[in-house]
Amino acid sequence: MTKPYDPSVEGAEMSFARKMSYGDYLHLDAVLNAQEPLSDAHDELLFIIQHQTSELWMKLAIHEMGSAAKAIHDDRLQPAFKMLTRVARIFDQLNSAWDVLRTMTPSEYNIMRPSLGQSSGFQSWQYRAIEYLAGNRNLAMLRPHEHRPETLARLEAILDAPSIYDEAIALLKRNGFDVGDEPRADIRQTRAVNPKVQEAWRQVYADPQRHWPLYELAEKLVDFEDYFRRWRFNHVTTVERVIGFKRGTGGTGGVSYLRRMLEVELFPELWHVRSDL
Repeated sequence: MTKPYDPSVEGAEMSFARKMSYGDYLHLDAVLNAQEPLSDAHDELLFIIQHQTSELWMKLAIHEMGSAAKAIHDDRLQPAFKMLTRVARIFDQLNSAWDVLRTMTPSEYNIMRPSLGQSSGFQSWQYRAIEYLAGNRNLAMLRPHEHRPETLARLEAILDAPSIYDEAIALLKRNGFDVGDEPRADIRQTRAVNPKVQEAWRQVYADPQRHWPLYELAEKLVDFEDYFRRWRFNHVTTVERVIGFKRGTGGTGGVSYLRRMLEVELFPELWHVRSDL
């Protein structure tokens, strides 16, 4: 009979009474005990874990996006490219998570729905932070967070700083492109489409070899928004499949609200310029 493998024979640490273990480092007791279903529904644990893990990925996205904006501001484009690539892959990961949630049926969801009360995904402050960091700055969406001063302060701080797209446009300006009245006087508001910015990006795409760093930045931003929009689309189709066309638990129109969000463009000139090429 083959003797069971003992990692300690090769020097693996096996005693952690006085040493930091894997679980200690990751605070797994806190993480794994953070799921507290409020009903007897079998699928409520799935629903909670789906959204908790999504929030963890969004936390990392916020970290990367804030650092990417600063790197662009400092003309450190190579690190910014790496960070933006990571953010796109985070949203690819978030897209895959919808496949798990879609295994829940409407009947199964209805069992646990009363436990949600008025809670809803549109109240996620981290999702709002991602939109604000990217440049979609809808100030009305601050209101669900007014009851939490620390959270509100975090969002306000993001609004008081240039978005990633603001920094990209400022970079265009530093490289001699005419971007009109950018940077904007009020960076807290969502930008209107600027024809001069669109023309600047058109020039970049018309001669990528000459403007390669700007061209690569533009593609990193488009790549991020592509994955982000897919995530929104998959959110809509998952809600349609699992919840149907009922009103959202937070009082929104549910699917109709999510479909409206599909129309939002984070970097509009970068999408519109494709018709000019």
